[in-house]
Amino acid sequence: MSTEGSTKAIVAALAANLGIAATKFAAYLLTGSSAMLAESIHSVADSGNQALLLVGGRRARRTATPEHPFGYGQVRYVYAFLVAIVLFVLGGLFALYEAWHKIRDPHPITAWQWVPVAVLAVATVLEGLSLRTAVRESDAVRGGAGWPEFVRRSKSPELPVVLLEDTGALLGLVFALAGVGLTLLTGNGVWDGLGTAAIGLLLVAIAVVLAAEMVSLLIGESASPAHLRLIEEALLAGDDITALIHLRTLHLGPEELLVAAKIAVDVDEDAREIARAIDEAEARIRAAVPIARLIYLEPDLLRGGRSPEGSGGAGAGA
Repeated sequence: MSTEGSTKAIVAALAANLGIAATKFAAYLLTGSSAMLAESIHSVADSGNQALLLVGGRRARRTATPEHPFGYGQVRYVYAFLVAIVLFVLGGLFALYEAWHKIRDPHPITAWQWVPVAVLAVATVLEGLSLRTAVRESDAVRGGAGWPEFVRRSKSPELPVVLLEDTGALLGLVFALAGVGLTLLTGNGVWDGLGTAAIGLLLVAIAVVLAAEMVSLLIGESASPAHLRLIEEALLAGDDITALIHLRTLHLGPEELLVAAKIAVDVDEDAREIARAIDEAEARIRAAVPIARLIYLEPDLLRGGRSPEGSGGAGAGA
C-alpha cells in the first residue's frame, strides 16, 4: 500500500477536522446544543487520531536495532489501536454521557437557531471532500476487493482508519442534523439528546471494529492469499527444490513480510549446491513479492512424503 497515499488521506482528514471542530464548538457556545457539543468533541478526537497516525507512520520508519532486530513496522498498528481507544472514550462515551444529560434535562434551542444547521451543512461538505480523498487513495490499492473486505484485509492501518472515521463523521452529521432539526421544529430538546445518543453509539461501534482489526494485526497476520501463492510458485520454480514442506509468513509491518519455509532438496546435492539453490530461491521470492524483506529457508529431506514434523504441504498461517 502506498505510504504517500495514506499520508495524503490523513492530512486531508486532519485539515478538514480542525476547521470543522472549531466551527462546531462555536455553534455549541451560541446554541447550547448537546449534539453540536458531541460533534465538536468527535471532530477533536478525529483530529487527534489523525495526528496519532502521522506520528505512528514516522516512528515506524526507524531502522532496526539490536533490541528490535525486525524493525519498528508494527508501531503503525499500535498507534492505530490508540486511535480506536481515543474514538471510543473521547468520542463515543462522551457523546453518550452528553445524551443522557440532555435527555434528563431537555431544553429547546432558542438562540441563533440557524447556526447549527448552517454549521452542519458546511461540515458535511468538508467531510465529504475528506472522504472523497480517502476513497480515491484507497481505490488505487484495493484492487477488486469490496469496501468491507478492504477494511478487514488491509495490512496498512491508515486508509481503513480514515475511511471508517470519515464515514462515521458523515453519519454523525446526519444524526446531529436530525436531532437539531427536530428540536427546532418541535421545541423539544429530547430530540437533540437522541441525536447525540445516536452519534455516541455510532462512534462506539466504529471504535470496536477498529480495535478488533488492529488487535488482529498486532497479534500477527500472514501474507495475503495472492502473496502466498506467488511465494510458493517462486520457491518451486527452481530445479533444485523438489517440494515445499511447509511455509509460514508474518507481516512485520504493512510493507514488511517475513517468510520462513522448509524446503525439500535432493539427497545427492552437496552443501554448495544447496546454498546456491537457497540463494536463487530467495531472489525469486523477492522478485515476486518485493515486501518479502526477511526470508529464512531451511533445507530438509522428504521422508515418506511427509516432513519430519509430520506435516505436508504449505501452511498459510503466520
